[in-house]
Amino acid sequence: MILQDVLLPEFIKVEMEAEDKEEAFEELVAHYCHADNSHSHDDILNAIVRREEKMSTGIHKGIAVPHGKTNAVKTLRGVLGISRKGIEYDALDGEPVYLLFMIISPLEDSEKYLRLLKHLAELMEIPQFQVELQAQRDPQSAFKIIRKFEEMLSADSV
Repeated sequence: MILQDVLLPEFIKVEMEAEDKEEAFEELVAHYCHADNSHSHDDILNAIVRREEKMSTGIHKGIAVPHGKTNAVKTLRGVLGISRKGIEYDALDGEPVYLLFMIISPLEDSEKYLRLLKHLAELMEIPQFQVELQAQRDPQSAFKIIRKFEEMLSADSV
């Protein structure tokens, strides 16, 4: 399972307007529901918020990975939000976040869900990944950057 399979260009939101974590969750869930024609906004938002209450998902400098599990979705999905000004997130390092990878999974997809989170953590270890992704101004360009770095990662593991 790789990120580009679950995070399609229509699920990428550049120029996020949110200023804090709660606004960011609302903005990303609304974007996902609009792009996927989903009527499960509240269920998805509640799953993300419930998970976040356990511990902040602002886990890497400038990056947050809010995630949750709910049967309101039928398949594993990702949503990327890019913020230019930064979002106050209560991150572990106390700094604002600029990239938010929201991962939504059905309850029964634990294995794929965990593999995707592990894969995303590997991508975050590549410094240029964040730099190049944050510079993108449209969803298609952001998707190309994700694909580029995933190909580099898979080539390195061969």
